[in-house]
Amino acid sequence: MVPENDTWAEEMARPAQSLVQPPLLNIKPLNYVFDVSRAMSIWPLTFGLACCAIEMMSASMARWDVARFGAEVFRPSARQADLMLVAGTVVRKLAPAVRRLYEQMPAPKFVLAMGNCAISGGPFKFEGNYSVLEGVDRIVPVDVYVPGCPPRPEALLEGIFAIQKKLTGRRFWPAARPVAAEGPEDGAK
Repeated sequence: MVPENDTWAEEMARPAQSLVQPPLLNIKPLNYVFDVSRAMSIWPLTFGLACCAIEMMSASMARWDVARFGAEVFRPSARQADLMLVAGTVVRKLAPAVRRLYEQMPAPKFVLAMGNCAISGGPFKFEGNYSVLEGVDRIVPVDVYVPGCPPRPEALLEGIFAIQKKLTGRRFWPAARPVAAEGPEDGAK
């Protein structure tokens, strides 16, 4: 077992900075229009670290088409994005860079942890493994968790809908109907 590096522990003990200044004019209808505009034009930061990034890419393809819901412009720069999609395993060596990218994002900003590795370290976190971070929420505040290994593109869309609901207070898209479970007597002939 490798002991904790003191410089890393000191660096990570400092919380991520998220300074949001109050608006100069606080007019509720105008703020609502701004929030709806933000919700319908989410620009995610491209931050695929492992196999969950393949599912993130497939969510932007024709079958699921995340562009229909206003989140099509994946940005390569944190200064242009307002949603950080952390898709994959975060290791300790990468943790300062993740937090720096979060701090570079303009407010309001959101973080979506996609996949078991980003949420809890996944199958790579076990006794004796010192390099994998047990969840990205240890270094940046996470707004929405999308579980799965890897999560389906539909789950990512639901996560984006949750971000939109967090911005505006309502859901704009219809919820999926639950599928009735078929037993062996129902499905077999």
